[in-house]
Amino acid sequence: MATVDVTNDTLQDTIANNDIVIIDFWAPWCGPCKSFAPTYESVSEKYDDVVFAKVNTEDEQELAASFQIRSIPTLMIFREQIAIFSQAGMLPESGLVEVIAKTKELDMDQVRKEVAEQQAKQDQSA
Repeated sequence: MATVDVTNDTLQDTIANNDIVIIDFWAPWCGPCKSFAPTYESVSEKYDDVVFAKVNTEDEQELAASFQIRSIPTLMIFREQIAIFSQAGMLPESGLVEVIAKTKELDMDQVRKEVAEQQAKQDQSA
């Protein structure tokens, strides 16, 4: 699957309607972003079951701010609508493939349980 551009208007539907979504936050003026783009595109061709999204932080400043993007490129991964990974900086192709493999191996029932426990702790301290 090739990469898809997402905007503030399309991001929530993209995350809601796909099991695994990887988002590359980037900007046209960013050298490392330009260097990472071919790797991201190449890896996207290997996975039909993963959505590889791109967010241009220049055009989508509000969206980038809502995810607290402070440096680019930044990769975020959502699985079953839960943010499970966020990392600033480029990954080599092997690193990106490894992160995808670990994403697929996650026990999402356990992740949901941990999220619920963290939420309960926050609710108690509030």
